[in-house]
This record gives sequence, structure tokens and C-alpha cells, in this order.
Amino acid sequence: RALQAMRKERAQRRERQGTLNATIQQAEVSGKKVIEAKHISVSFAGRPIIQDFSTLILREDRIGIIGPNGVGKSTLIQTLLGKLKPDSGTVELGTNVEIAYFDQLRAQLDEELSVRENVGQGSDTITVNGQNKHIMGYLQDFLFSPERAHTPVRALSGGERNRLLLAKLFTQPSNLLVLDEPTNDLDIETLELLEELVDQYQGTILLVSHDRAFLNNIVTSTIVFEGDGRLAEYVGGYDDWLRQRPQEKSSQSERKAPETKPVTTEKLKNKPANKLSYKDQRELESLPLTIEKLEQDLEAAQQNLADPALYQAAPEKIAEVKQAAEKLELELETAFERWEQLESLKNNN
Repeated sequence: RALQAMRKERAQRRERQGTLNATIQQAEVSGKKVIEAKHISVSFAGRPIIQDFSTLILREDRIGIIGPNGVGKSTLIQTLLGKLKPDSGTVELGTNVEIAYFDQLRAQLDEELSVRENVGQGSDTITVNGQNKHIMGYLQDFLFSPERAHTPVRALSGGERNRLLLAKLFTQPSNLLVLDEPTNDLDIETLELLEELVDQYQGTILLVSHDRAFLNNIVTSTIVFEGDGRLAEYVGGYDDWLRQRPQEKSSQSERKAPETKPVTTEKLKNKPANKLSYKDQRELESLPLTIEKLEQDLEAAQQNLADPALYQAAPEKIAEVKQAAEKLELELETAFERWEQLESLKNNN
């Protein structure tokens, strides 16, 4: 049957790529006080970004930071970490604080180096939580095939770049994990892995995100940009802030942080049964061939991107090939989601 063939193919595809099986490397425990900010203010070109804000972050706190794009969330992170000096006020880091920083601009990746070189830095092995592991096996935990591991960063898709940064980040011992928009461009499987890893993390967390569900599942308190440089703290996650907020001050931030939790197959199964139309039935029957063709095309595109000759003979075509690969990735994921949706409807009848 087509369903059995699809399941088998999906299993084989995951086996070829590897399985997401990662851990965050923990450092020694930090002091009880991790960060203390007193009356800090920051402005750019006369515009207030942060006005007279104070906070005390303790060990194992999980702090979410939300607000519209461009309001200054990354600036707040940089200031709290001591990387940016405030115009006024003070910031003090506690004792034995070791930081792992997933930055929004992905500045930690060298565009000219390969996936393997970015993580291994010339070594064939890495050490995670006291255990030595071969670099290729470690990268397969993040769904990088041996062939893809030799691809330069400049040829990676947005999702692959984020997986690479996670792979690099998790080799660093830390007790303060700083995540600046970590969910951007992640596929569902990687997003679920990240949420599980962060949930199990035993240190302190600072999380900047527009992902409402991710915030609700992770953070214990929230710092909110309320306009004109004013910041306020609320107990709980995003939904808790919605219940506590001053209504007139929060409508803009609410619009900027929509619910992004994907609809899962399990949720689809719980919906009322709907009979498949003739058109849907025909679509369901044709999807296995469509997916097979997309996988073949994507594999060919990825092989092309991994070929050093492309960068020597036709560098002007790199962006075009990369864009085509990203388009195929999106089409493949959409096709799988559509197949799962139609199968769920069919099985519930």
C-alpha cells in the first residue's frame, strides 16, 4: 500500500540522515546571583531603548523577553551580558557564570568554513559532558549527513544554519544559556528537540522569541517591552503576561508574537472526521510519487551544493542553486504535512 511505502521511505530517509539525539553540555554550577541590573538606561540616536530598568536574575531562572521587532530585545541581552555598556546604571554578573549564546545574527559561524570545520575546529573528535565523540557522528545527531558535513556554511539553508549553530553551541560548557530567536527557520523535528533540550537544561536561561508556545513551555517569568523604553516583568510565560498586562499597552506586542505552534498529526486525529472528497482521494494517491520526486530533486541539489567545483567554476550560480534547494525543502515538508493530514482524515472515517 502507498501508506506503508510512505512510512518505510520516511523511516529510511531519517535513517540516512541520522536521528536528533543531542545534549547540552553543562558547566559547573554558577553562584546564586547570575545577573543584577540596577537602573540601566540605553538610547540610540536620541531614542530611548531601555529606561531605568532593574532586575535580579537568579540561578535556574528562566526569563523570556518579548516585544515587537526592532524594539531592542537583542540590545537588552547584550547589556545584561556586559557586552554593551549602558548609558547609566550598572550590570553585575555573578560568580562562575559561563555563557552559551545563540545569537540572532549567527555571527559565530564562519561562512567560508565547512559544517565540520565550524564545529570541530580542525579536530576529529569533540568532548561533550566528559565523553569523546567523533565529529561526524556528532553532526549526524543534528541531521547532517557525512556529505553535507563538508558543505561550506555559505551554501546552507536557514534551517541548516540554525542546526549547525545549535551543534556548535552545545559543545560549550555553560550554566547560562542565552537564546536569541532560536526557533527561526527550524523544522518541526528540530524545534521539538530544542524545546526538550532547553526544558532539561539545569542552568539559567534567557530566551528572546516570538514563538508563543515555546515561551509558554519554557519560561518562568517574562520581561516585556511596553514602549518608549519602558520594560516590565511578569510572572509566567506569554499567556500569563496576556492575563496580567495593562491592556492598552500591550496590543502591539501581542500582534508581533502570534501563536506559532505547528498543528501536529495527533491534533489532526482529534478533529471531527471529515469524508475525503474525490479530489482529496486522488491527491492522496498521487502524493507518494510527488514526495519521491521531491526527495530525488533535493538530494541532487544538495549534492550540487556540496561539490567544490560549483564554487570554483560557477560561483555566480551558488545563490540560485541554494535558493532552489531551499524551495525544494519547503515543498517536501509541505507535501509530507498534506499527506499526513489526508491520511488522518481518511483513517478517521
